[in-house]
Amino acid sequence: MSTKFGGPTCTILRTLDHEWLLTGNHDLSNTTLIHIDLREVTVDWNTYHIDDTTLFIGCILPLELEIDLRRRGANFLYAPQNMPYNPLRRNLYTWQELMEGYSVREDKSTDLHIYRWFESSRHKPGINEALWQRLHDFSMDEGLRRLLDFSDDGLPRRKTVGFMGGHGTRRDDPDYRQSLITAKLLTESGYFVVSGGGPGIMEAANLGAYLAGVDNQELEEVFRWLAAAPRYDDPGYQEAAYRVLDKYPRGKESLAIPTWFYGHEPSNLFATYIAKYFSNSIREDTLLAIAYHGIVYAPGSAGTTQEIFMDATQNHYVTFGYISPMVFLGRKRYTEETQLFPLLQDLAKGKAYADYLFLTDDPQEVITFIDKHPPLRQTD
Repeated sequence: MSTKFGGPTCTILRTLDHEWLLTGNHDLSNTTLIHIDLREVTVDWNTYHIDDTTLFIGCILPLELEIDLRRRGANFLYAPQNMPYNPLRRNLYTWQELMEGYSVREDKSTDLHIYRWFESSRHKPGINEALWQRLHDFSMDEGLRRLLDFSDDGLPRRKTVGFMGGHGTRRDDPDYRQSLITAKLLTESGYFVVSGGGPGIMEAANLGAYLAGVDNQELEEVFRWLAAAPRYDDPGYQEAAYRVLDKYPRGKESLAIPTWFYGHEPSNLFATYIAKYFSNSIREDTLLAIAYHGIVYAPGSAGTTQEIFMDATQNHYVTFGYISPMVFLGRKRYTEETQLFPLLQDLAKGKAYADYLFLTDDPQEVITFIDKHPPLRQTD
């Protein structure tokens, strides 16, 4: 099954613990060892097969051992120590990590620090910086692979549903409310919500998932708090989010996949897991690729329109082996203000994904449609 996250093409080791040593595997060809302190491991390297497909990235080891391994063909990479991000990180981010250093008076967050570093060479990084950014983004891929836990049939064990829509949608906008309620209902129905990790519809999706199980009266209170700072550039925007977190410290899980390419957007504080990328194109493709149980499209602008056709292309050509629902939450936007839904219907004629297109204004109808249209496997 052809999937983006179905499994790595080579062995990646981030530890050489006792359990690994007991496996008795002495072949390190086509193997990458990442960020391991080999000074603390008792290994007879002469008993291991090493060749030019063996790569050590960021590992610490005695110079004599490195020289010997290089003679046997191994390759080595070392990351600079002065970067604000770790290109070899093992785990996805949390909002707490990204927001470390933030205060109401001044934003000295890790997130902003990384963005400013990235912005200094955003469109034309040097070869070294480009390499470390790509390795960092690969680490995000690896983190997603572990989080989503793909089975042998190519599907993640978490039933992932994505949300797309306008980043500038205000917190007091009806589209924000509808998206939040839809994400809440999906989470309560056992789905795992993923967004692009920014403000607007993206925040609404993660917040809706976070508040799964909260009753309607409490939900209205949350809407009132957020309405005090409705735009992401309003004073008190993050403070309103912190107020929700203080009231509900143990929300349900969801995922955000943002990018430093849009560094001016504040961090979304309601996602449990954050896979933040340097490359926006990889980030967008990734979000679409993992949402096997569907994408919900709230009203948005050019970016959302681009994502709609990227998703349609994946369904049209069955890029990852399955067809997934495309749900449009907003009749006026998608049939009156634009003709996007009728256009997609025409494009899908004669294709299996024609039955996987749905238009509605009702959050409950979204859940019903997605329930009745699980990922449809297509074989060559």
